[in-house]
Amino acid sequence: MSVFTPVTPEQLSPWLAGFGVGALRGLHGIAEGIENTNYRVETDSGRYVLTLFERLPAEALPFYLELMLHLAQSGFPCPRPLGNEQGRTLDRLQGKPAALVTFLPGAPVTAPSVEHCAAVGKIVADLHLAGTRFGRRLPNPRGPRWWREAADAALPTLSVEDAALLREELRFQSLYRFPDLPRGIVHADLFRDNVLWDQGKISGVIDFYFACTDVLLYDLAIVANDWCIAGDGSLDEARTCALLEGYHVNRPLSAIERGAWPVLLRAAALRFWLSRLADYHSPRPGELTYTKDPRHFRDILRLRVESHGRATRLWIAPLH
Repeated sequence: MSVFTPVTPEQLSPWLAGFGVGALRGLHGIAEGIENTNYRVETDSGRYVLTLFERLPAEALPFYLELMLHLAQSGFPCPRPLGNEQGRTLDRLQGKPAALVTFLPGAPVTAPSVEHCAAVGKIVADLHLAGTRFGRRLPNPRGPRWWREAADAALPTLSVEDAALLREELRFQSLYRFPDLPRGIVHADLFRDNVLWDQGKISGVIDFYFACTDVLLYDLAIVANDWCIAGDGSLDEARTCALLEGYHVNRPLSAIERGAWPVLLRAAALRFWLSRLADYHSPRPGELTYTKDPRHFRDILRLRVESHGRATRLWIAPLH
C-alpha cells in the first residue's frame, strides 16, 4: 500500500502490455498502509490496482490471488486478479513479484455507525461462507508462534509496565487454542480502510494479503476492535452487537463461540500491538511510507483484559 519500490510509466508500460488492458494513461502511488507497494493504474480500458509484494513469502502469493479470484467469481465484492497473455496472475516487475487487479469504486468510512457495523458483519459472514468452497488452506503466518517471535524482538524496547502486560498476555493466550471452534478462510485484516462504501452500501473488500485459515470468530474480533470502538478504545455496545447480529444472520454463532469471544478480542489486540511494534522499531525505507502508533493496540489490549467479563455480555440478542 505504501510505495517502497518506485515504478515509472516507462517501466510499467511494457509489463502492462501483456495484460491486454490498453495503453497506460495514469500511474499514482497509494500512500496508505505498510506492507506492499500499491499504485492506481489508469489505462484505455479502465482503472486497476498494481501491487508489488515487498516481503510476503513467494510461496504464499498464489494462495492470496487464487482466493481473490475464487471470491470474485462467487459474487463477493473484492478485486479480481487479471491474468497476462501467459495466463499468470503473478509476474515480476522491478525485481518484485507483482499483480494487477480490478479497481473497485467507493471510499472507506472513518466513523462507522450501527448500520455500517451490521453490514460489515453480514459481509464477513459472506466471506467465511464463500471460503468454505475454496480448496486451499494456509495456516495463519501471524499466529501464536509469530507472536512469541515478535514479542522476543519487542520486549527490549518496552517499558517495564508494557513488558509485563505483553508477557502476561502471551501466558494467558497459551492456555487457549479452541480446537472445537469453526475454522476456515479469514481476512485477518478487515479494518475500516479495507472496506469501500458507495452510496451507503459496501462496494468492495480489499487487501487480502493477510488472509489465511484460522478461527472464524477471531476474524470478527479483529473487526470489532477497529469498527466498534469508542473514543477511549472500549467496545461500543450498540455497534458491537450490531456487528455480531449482522454476522449471525448469515452464519449463526454458537454458545461455544460466545465463551471464546473475550479471549479472541484480546488475541486480536495482541496480534496488532505486536505487528505495530515490529513496524515501528524496524521501519523500511520508502517514498510514501508511514508507521502506525503501537500504543493504540496496547491500550485496546489493556481495556480488553480489564473488561473480559463484560465482553461475554456483548453478544447476539437471542443469548442476552
